[in-house]
Amino acid sequence: MQTSRGKLIASFAAVTFVAAFAVLGVAFNSSDTSLPLAPSAQAPIAQVPVAPAPVTSDKPASAKTALPLGILPQLYALAVAPGHEPAAQLVALGKKLFNDKRLSADDTVACATCHDPTKGFTDHRGNSATSAGVQDQHGQRNAPTVLNAMFQASQFWDGRAPELEDQAKLPILNPVEMGQKTPDDVVAKVAKIPEYSDAFKSLLGRDPTYEDIASAIAAFERTQYSGNAPFDRFLAGDPQAVSESAKRGWALFQGKGRCSSCHAFNAVSPLFSDQKFHNIGIAAHKQNFAELARKALAILRTGDTKQIDELALQTSYSELGRFLVTKNPADIGAFKSETLRNIGVTAPYMHDGSLATLWDVMDHYNKGGVPNPYLDGGMQRLALSEAEIDDLVAFLFTLTDDRFADFNQAEMARQTALKTNRPQRETEIAEGRKGDLGDIGVSPDLRNPASIGAY
Repeated sequence: MQTSRGKLIASFAAVTFVAAFAVLGVAFNSSDTSLPLAPSAQAPIAQVPVAPAPVTSDKPASAKTALPLGILPQLYALAVAPGHEPAAQLVALGKKLFNDKRLSADDTVACATCHDPTKGFTDHRGNSATSAGVQDQHGQRNAPTVLNAMFQASQFWDGRAPELEDQAKLPILNPVEMGQKTPDDVVAKVAKIPEYSDAFKSLLGRDPTYEDIASAIAAFERTQYSGNAPFDRFLAGDPQAVSESAKRGWALFQGKGRCSSCHAFNAVSPLFSDQKFHNIGIAAHKQNFAELARKALAILRTGDTKQIDELALQTSYSELGRFLVTKNPADIGAFKSETLRNIGVTAPYMHDGSLATLWDVMDHYNKGGVPNPYLDGGMQRLALSEAEIDDLVAFLFTLTDDRFADFNQAEMARQTALKTNRPQRETEIAEGRKGDLGDIGVSPDLRNPASIGAY
């Protein structure tokens, strides 16, 4: 099922609205869970509130709410099969667990510690590139946002978890995150907390299992979809929703900047991600990938999810990325193309949090990344001017949900103030006066792509 789902989501950019809708019933008929689910309901039209299902003794109410502008019902139905929307009671329980530090070994870290709902569901740390776990330990990865994670084909930067339920289990047990030793330890601790014991017994008629705890957290995460950005209003017909600079950036994004090659976007694939894995050279300057891969193959135990999770978070093997999961040399140093939605409020950037601002991100791509034997073939110098980089950054800041508008403005001001400090900027390489990373892109057509049939 996961392979089929990954292919469907990854190919959104190449399918039509009708084709996407036609496969909905096939792609996820097998989706299910052992926990209570809401009754079947027809997918609503975007922006129209969905009335909750009536509460009965055997049909709990759905937690599904109105889908925001930019997220179509067809996309939701691919991620949550009709009739399998998470139940409101289960979501409420999952929200409590998500925010409860008692799930960690020493009562200091919750899921929300690294995925703060007020900060775009990241922790937006200031002085550290990666998140802090129990005993102030820091792993090797930057915590990605939970927003719209339900629509991802796989979870984590390297895709090592196929579903939200799988993702929810691993941080609780990772020694540098929440630090619990075993699933049984987690279950025993939760069972001793009356509010959880009573809630699970009310829902299930029994004490919870570790799978039940993960399912509750995943149910909450399946209600965290995000759209309603200025860019969505612009595409919906409001020419004043974004600035002229952002409009130029949108054209550059699809043209000279070549951003849409990996951060695909269209009406039925609105996440700005191809859901694939690419080596863009972020850590190539500090790792010998070939030697690291050779050592990793010698110690990896096929199928040991716990070991892969610990290697990804705790060791230098983290930089091998997707290779830890697939053992395929073509995946060395490859990481997922993360969603660009809410990118303005989810700094720092990249899998290791090594890029502080969106200007740093653009500088990295402008020079074609960092050369290494496994660099993605699509990486090349872009020769973007400073004005074009500014326009692209302006566009990226229009992808933030309106509920974070004030935070977005503050972040834009903060990052703008750092424009003079550009460690990734290498203009000579970007413009082809040094090195050789391919031809530059064509000059962009700055008209609104929607107005000329390009969207």
